[in-house]
Amino acid sequence: MSAGGLTVGLGTTMIEPGLTGGRLDGIGVYTRALMRHLPRTGCTVLPYSWPRMRSGPEGISIGQPMPQSFEKASLVDLATPGAHRVHMPADLFHVTDYRIVRMDCPVVATLHDALPIKYPEWCNPRLRSVKNWLQRKAAAKADHVIALSHFAIDELVACFGVNPNRVSVVYCGVDDEWLAPPVETEVAATLARYRLTPGYFLTVGTLQPRKNVGRLLDAWLSLPKALRDERALVVVGARGWRCEELVAQLQAAVEKGENLVWLDRLTDAHELRHLYAGAGVFAFPSLYEGFGIPVVEAFASRVPVVASNASSLPEVTQGAALEVDPLDTGQLAEALQALAGDARERARCIAAGRARAEQLTWHATARQTADVYRAVLSQ
Repeated sequence: MSAGGLTVGLGTTMIEPGLTGGRLDGIGVYTRALMRHLPRTGCTVLPYSWPRMRSGPEGISIGQPMPQSFEKASLVDLATPGAHRVHMPADLFHVTDYRIVRMDCPVVATLHDALPIKYPEWCNPRLRSVKNWLQRKAAAKADHVIALSHFAIDELVACFGVNPNRVSVVYCGVDDEWLAPPVETEVAATLARYRLTPGYFLTVGTLQPRKNVGRLLDAWLSLPKALRDERALVVVGARGWRCEELVAQLQAAVEKGENLVWLDRLTDAHELRHLYAGAGVFAFPSLYEGFGIPVVEAFASRVPVVASNASSLPEVTQGAALEVDPLDTGQLAEALQALAGDARERARCIAAGRARAEQLTWHATARQTADVYRAVLSQ
């Protein structure tokens, strides 16, 4: 460790535009936030990305390319477990996804959830066995594990056999800019671009079974027509695994003239912020989350939230959202209607959500993460 602070290698494969098409999932948002905020904690960040197996460093523009693909490095690692170590010119390396190999410095790994192992039916079968193998290897190779919630610790212990004594919980958050209202004219311009009237119901997330958007659509369709006409359902999310039936339902609703807008190609972070700002109610009925960043984004944007009472979400919301059973479409519809029409409940949720968001910032995440690094290096 240098006198001036820590030098930290950071895995940035998940935020390389040439590898992701510019779309960031939760891991990508988390990785980008660490890269931005860790320097404020006294860390010098060295970004590194794994190149594709066949095309080499093509498509890598944010991080330095690793000397070989993750697949090749894993094979070498597997063949020579007692000898081979990837050289890393850093005090410590932080892996934010599951691409872990042994290095000649300590490795900290953020394991987001145990989804492929606990609920394999919600994952792509082509990747399922590989993901499971990667996650188990990651848990074994990492010197220390960061979990995003206390809920996630129990999952990691049960599914990976992780020693709870080498796990630290560090919550996700939002950038400080989310806590300030965006420019009204810019919000209006974005809403005009997508032909949206302020006050809509909003949900954000990749279309996949665990996000439970199908039940949200059913709940919204069960609301009185006058309310649906007044408040559109806006779905922001790219197509994911096993979403064919949901896509057909969304398209059928649009063809019937329902006030539904599906934005599947949104990649601009400023536009996303504007969409939150224009929303009347945010809905996040997910069946399973290691954390649930969109909930905190809605809290910061002063939008009242309907959230699932499952997995980590009650830990994240701490009573600031209207909690519902994500399997109960009727309960979900009642909550949507309550936050659309009950001024007192709206005000309570907005105030409580805002206070919760102020506790959950990416700067706090980075500061606590740097504390984990120093603790690992001091052992």
